[in-house]
Amino acid sequence: MNKQGQSDDRWKAKLVAWTHDPAEKALVLLRDPAGHEGGTVRSLREALFPEGVPAGPIDVARRADRWAAAADRPQFPRQPGNGPYEPWAQVRFAERPVLIHSLSGELIDVRDGFREIQPSHIKAVSFDHFATRILRTSQGQIDYERTALAFWRFGPRSPTRELGAVWELLPADTRVPDHTIWAHLDLTSALAGAFAADPARGPALLVVSFGPVQEFIEQARSTSDLWAGSHLLSRVAWEGLKVICEAAGPDAVIYPQLRGVAIVDLWLQQERGMPHDWFKDEAWRNAESDANPLFAAAIPNKLVAVVPDGEAQAVAEGIRERIRGWVRERARQAVGELLQEAAVKRTAEESLPCYRQVEEQLAGFPEVHWAIVPWSLATKNGGLDVSALGEVLAVFHSKGDPANFLEGPTWKALFAQLDLAGATFYEPNPGTIYPAIYGLVDRAHAAAKSVRAFEQRPQEGYRCSLCGEREWLATDRKEPSLTPRRRRETLWARLQDRRPSWVRRGEHLCALCTLKRIWPNLFAREVEQGTELGVRRYVVSTHTMALSTSIERWLGQTNRPPVPRELRERLANVSEWAALPAALAHRVRKEGDQASTVAHRLPVLLDELAERTDAEGLAERRQVEGLLKESLGHRPETYYALLLMDGDRMGAWLSGSPGAHYLTHLESWHPVIRDEVETRFPKGPVKDYLSAPRPASPARHMAISAALNAFSLDLARFVVEELYKGKLLYAGGDDVLAMVAVDDLLPTMLVLRLAYSGIFPTDDPEWVWRELLDQKTPPLSLSRGFARLRGRLHRVMGARATASTGAVVAHHTAPLGSVLRALRDAERTAKERGGRNAFCLRLLKRSGGAVELTSPWFCAGQEPEPIAESPVGLLIRLQRAFGGGDLSRRASFLVQVWLAGLPSEDIHRKRSGASGTYEELLRQNLAYQFARQARKGADLRALAASLAAVSCRVGSRIGATPAQVAERLLSVAEFLGRESRIGASAAVRAEEVAHG
Repeated sequence: MNKQGQSDDRWKAKLVAWTHDPAEKALVLLRDPAGHEGGTVRSLREALFPEGVPAGPIDVARRADRWAAAADRPQFPRQPGNGPYEPWAQVRFAERPVLIHSLSGELIDVRDGFREIQPSHIKAVSFDHFATRILRTSQGQIDYERTALAFWRFGPRSPTRELGAVWELLPADTRVPDHTIWAHLDLTSALAGAFAADPARGPALLVVSFGPVQEFIEQARSTSDLWAGSHLLSRVAWEGLKVICEAAGPDAVIYPQLRGVAIVDLWLQQERGMPHDWFKDEAWRNAESDANPLFAAAIPNKLVAVVPDGEAQAVAEGIRERIRGWVRERARQAVGELLQEAAVKRTAEESLPCYRQVEEQLAGFPEVHWAIVPWSLATKNGGLDVSALGEVLAVFHSKGDPANFLEGPTWKALFAQLDLAGATFYEPNPGTIYPAIYGLVDRAHAAAKSVRAFEQRPQEGYRCSLCGEREWLATDRKEPSLTPRRRRETLWARLQDRRPSWVRRGEHLCALCTLKRIWPNLFAREVEQGTELGVRRYVVSTHTMALSTSIERWLGQTNRPPVPRELRERLANVSEWAALPAALAHRVRKEGDQASTVAHRLPVLLDELAERTDAEGLAERRQVEGLLKESLGHRPETYYALLLMDGDRMGAWLSGSPGAHYLTHLESWHPVIRDEVETRFPKGPVKDYLSAPRPASPARHMAISAALNAFSLDLARFVVEELYKGKLLYAGGDDVLAMVAVDDLLPTMLVLRLAYSGIFPTDDPEWVWRELLDQKTPPLSLSRGFARLRGRLHRVMGARATASTGAVVAHHTAPLGSVLRALRDAERTAKERGGRNAFCLRLLKRSGGAVELTSPWFCAGQEPEPIAESPVGLLIRLQRAFGGGDLSRRASFLVQVWLAGLPSEDIHRKRSGASGTYEELLRQNLAYQFARQARKGADLRALAASLAAVSCRVGSRIGATPAQVAERLLSVAEFLGRESRIGASAAVRAEEVAHG
């Protein structure tokens, strides 16, 4: 058979697998006399295969279905002879529609109403939904590849308002409703494709990673460099994933999940010929700014995929060659842009040294590491045999290690062959071994990464200004040896005046840093070609972000004074406009031309004046600052914030290591089944199995990836750029890097943390959104591991998942590299000293010295306290009290002096005995001090009580005294609550108090 024929067979097998169960299975099961395979399945297969489904794909799909089912859930008891399921092991979903959150185990009772929707109607809607996605070749034949891709991409999209968001969450098995029918169909299709391509050996699990990551991203001189580094790595990862998607389909990728990712949609439209109209409502087809999802760094640097064993090595090598070739080609394009801008003669440009430098410097970039484990290690003569797999696992695990699936409680229970009074229960097949296969490939991959092949490449000239590792690009081979004073005619010297946004004065860059610097331009052009949109990218500087607090407050003044004439004249002479945070830019557009001129040109004017060091320039700067103070009522804000959020224990979440984040088998079952099995099997092997931690599974990996996609692609950008004055620099999976206006830092940190888990612990959400989070109405619904945004329901990580955040407040003139190092260290401190599920906030004052506060997000353990009583909630309340005038700034300094003289908890306990707690001592004294420094009429007793309670609880968590915690809380809140940085809403409240 030729290669095209083999490819067709693979896609036919995938389509048969994709249609082996109807999407609406849960809604018609036990209700439709035709059975769940007698409706949509039969009709779709008749439409796809008018001459009948070939026997080969049917056999492949059946085998894939058995493996996929065993990998994700138990096989429930059947009557002898492979008869029907035991009556007690059946669930009528339409009568008791329950979903279970895949990652937290929370039960979600779906709204009633399915019984009123007749099976015939559901089947008709489902068939029409898929039939409209069947695509044909130019000759009118079924295009099996494009149709399979269409089913994969658009199948989960709800076909009718009656079903709403439930369509996307319909379970594959109503008895274990913790994973969706879509996850099951994806896995079945992936396995079927592997069986069809390699009938003898079957599938293998492939893990690939790319790097370096952290050091590459953090080699940055500007926020544009930060974004470019993260986005470029994401784009590199997608080029690698394309190798798998082209050969085996995107459903073969277990992690990350690719459905709905903008760059994947663009590939489907451009390179796979999907109809353009199908994507017309997608945000990436409509947004003309860098809020376009295509500008999000959406693809992580590690992938897990199911591929045919016989092709696995070639696929891995193909990924390496594809992405390295792609990087070199883009670097050559970047060099071409530089040469054209610098007006270098193009007659013999290919012979210029800079092109040879590109080839030499990028020869081994990026690093690519992979590992492959074939399922054949666990099979023999078509059946299950784990002896060979066990021998290999023994190399990585000590005897009895519970992290080894074959030594764990689940496998031991299954291996013992559970006896259920003659009924057959969960006979393992090779799909059951997925946790062991994944555990082995993950450890093999880690071992591969630890062995670094390094080839020394001599660098003779001066090094790159940005990374300091490679010599800078030159048009003459002698140039890299020139001292800085003699570099007047270099490529970079020519560009400094022509394109200052590309090259700062004195900068000379290597091939990789050149690609990073020019990447925003290259990618914007790529997006324009793919979307036909005039996309503009906006770079918000650290200075502009700092000023955004003052600008917003100025806009919010009820009786805003006119801009002084002298300042208007100076602004009129400014030719460039500064990009503003999206939320502020949206408000400025509503305010008129004068507000727009001030907001967009003021940052540029101040930057121009800052570069002038002569006496005249200094005098002009002082004059402008005086005019600004007259207009704003205070000195312009000069501090901004960076935050870095990272999911906790993500390696354990993926690997299946036992822990608090893992569910037992019983927790993932429908309540009806739980009650039955607990009653029928109160002890013995079945009870042991039910109590065992549920190991890693493909559906769990898909659920984790889908949850991280929802958070990083939709929720994080919404929070950072629409709710608050921020700029999202990176959001890939569980990582978020953002720049935020200093007055919005605390609410941004808090809402991101809540959105990550889909929780909102409070009895009064409207009050919290309005009073603590500066939103007039709740813009986002967070509950039980789900987030509802703009009518769409997102399943996120759930209450068991936690994240830690590092945040740094710095002066806008501080070197970005040092701020990033402090940020990374703060995030590490949150995880280590804070014990994870924590934050660490550092204030880097320009006057010298630093203040650091490390705290858990919540102090009450598994059931978080109300948001207002949490450490961040308290910080926001303190910030509002200082900034709104209820509490004098002097209170912070006076209380800190008083706290230093407090007795320790041990001394207090000995003196007071049982007469009073240390928290009560703190509360009484804080209330007294606050009352002395409060605005007349302000009652701050509740605030003092909260400060005392939080200080005691946080202190016990981080190994500090309550007095030390209270001191840091007050220092941070006072700094963030100063007049210039209290934010528009707090300023309005303060103004109302002053005139009240």
